[in-house]
Amino acid sequence: MEQPRRPPEYILEVFADPTSIKDVVQGILHTIFFHRYFPSLRPSTIEVLDLTLPFVTDPELQTLIDTRVLQLVRQLSSTTSPNSSVRGQIGVQFFEKRRRKAGGLGWFTGGTKTEEEICWEVWRLEVTLATPKTETERTKVTKAMEMTLQKTALKIVAIVNQNKDHIPPITTSETNPFPYQINLNPRIEGWAKTMGMY
Repeated sequence: MEQPRRPPEYILEVFADPTSIKDVVQGILHTIFFHRYFPSLRPSTIEVLDLTLPFVTDPELQTLIDTRVLQLVRQLSSTTSPNSSVRGQIGVQFFEKRRRKAGGLGWFTGGTKTEEEICWEVWRLEVTLATPKTETERTKVTKAMEMTLQKTALKIVAIVNQNKDHIPPITTSETNPFPYQINLNPRIEGWAKTMGMY
């Protein structure tokens, strides 16, 4: 049996304060989906920290992103840290649907075909929430947020422009040919199982 190949994983880091974390994380997730979501889209943008980012205007996707970001914000807000910063992760996985025959005895089972989802790309967004205590710290945090947001957005563009060969062909006429998942704090062993790795 053929071993599934490990999909490429891209790690992004973002830094935000409590007033901007929701917008920053949503902006990064929408930037990823703008480049990896293949249904026809009407171009749209959002402004995050004086940076214009792409925005995917799909209600189902927007709801999922909003839900996961709010869960992350709640988790980070409830965590206390003596050094005034806490970390969390959001993971995005893209899948392709492949047909496979069910069972080993095609003539006995009627040769039933089922679909399986194979992961072809993984994005991991490592989020640091900083809570500045003084005005000087607030100024430093704001500059760091703007800088990391811009670097992260440019990194996404560089990655999607350089890494296209692993994207599977579109073989369906469905609106979205590639299912996706957005997970809060994905654990490596959970992802390995999902990707068919042992």
